[in-house]
Amino acid sequence: MTSERSGADSGGFPKPVLFSVFVFSGVSALIYQMVWQRALLTIYGSNVESVAMVVAAFLTGLGVGSLAGGWVSSSARRPLVVIFALTEIGIAGYGMISLQLFRWFGGMTADVNEWLVGLMAFALVCVPTLLMGSTLPLLVAHQVRAAGHVGGAVSMLYFANTLGAALGAFLAVHVVLGTFGMSGAVKLAAALNACVALVVLTTWVLRRPASAAGTGRTTARARDGDE
Repeated sequence: MTSERSGADSGGFPKPVLFSVFVFSGVSALIYQMVWQRALLTIYGSNVESVAMVVAAFLTGLGVGSLAGGWVSSSARRPLVVIFALTEIGIAGYGMISLQLFRWFGGMTADVNEWLVGLMAFALVCVPTLLMGSTLPLLVAHQVRAAGHVGGAVSMLYFANTLGAALGAFLAVHVVLGTFGMSGAVKLAAALNACVALVVLTTWVLRRPASAAGTGRTTARARDGDE
């Protein structure tokens, strides 16, 4: 256990930080979903197929992204906190250009077969949700390495992320879209992603010295015991 905790991701996060980070991450994800759904509806019309395409792309991306995040987190040498922060920044970057990308895509596919259009629209939404899906296993793996409590890490993060998603869905429909419009909504979601990345990296950097000192003391005690 000591060797696992002394890797690249030493230093568990306080629960208030974990909770707030993943609530905001969930809020941003659902704001994106609401905005992208409406953006695609304005391009291809309001129909059941368009809504189903966005929902299916989100669920597929989240599922595959979770598998990818689990694979990345399987290596003890990878700095999971840094990867998590870069993932959040990647989501923010995609969000900032998403509406322009959708409009360009809509213009390019005006005369294309509808099945091909559906597959391409699916890919446009699925790509960023791959990143979203990877965030939970990345942060869970970091916290488990640092604290050694699998159940606590998973339950806290999953609860916070689900709560954030519920809040994001409510706020997107009743507050954000009506106040800021689609363009302002994606900027707000991107700002939340950037704040999440900043908080996580800052917390990680601040806690590394204390974690390193604790690991050093543990190692010294082990050596004394062997002697």
